[in-house]
Amino acid sequence: MAKILVLNGPNLNLLGRREPEHYGYRTLAEIMEDLDRFAGACGHELSWVQENSEGVLVDAIHTAANEGVDYMIFNPAAYTHTSVALRDAMLAVRIPFVEVHLTATSAREPFRQVSYFSDIALGVITGFRGESYTLALQAIINIIEP
Repeated sequence: MAKILVLNGPNLNLLGRREPEHYGYRTLAEIMEDLDRFAGACGHELSWVQENSEGVLVDAIHTAANEGVDYMIFNPAAYTHTSVALRDAMLAVRIPFVEVHLTATSAREPFRQVSYFSDIALGVITGFRGESYTLALQAIINIIEP
């Protein structure tokens, strides 16, 4: 059994009502409930955090290392394009992670096409709305159980 943390960045608490044409109509809680069921059915332990504050996210990354988290699914949201602090935290704890985005960032504004995490992630999944998380979890399970 692996411990998997899903770490969600700013404004994802507004899913379901924030620009649904981009992000869909499902709330983060609904997406995480489905993901938790999938993880449990596969014999893995899933927890999740959503924070708007960069420093709190850094602390959550540090805590994950102290709590023995094996893998992370990370949606840094707007911090994808700006946060050296979060990148440094991910490098410091060395927990393998999949970077996730609900929208196809490569098809959006130029500044959204830059990620501070893609080069250090196991992989990147974008553009499938809430299903991006499911695809990331499946990828991790495939690594755990080849």
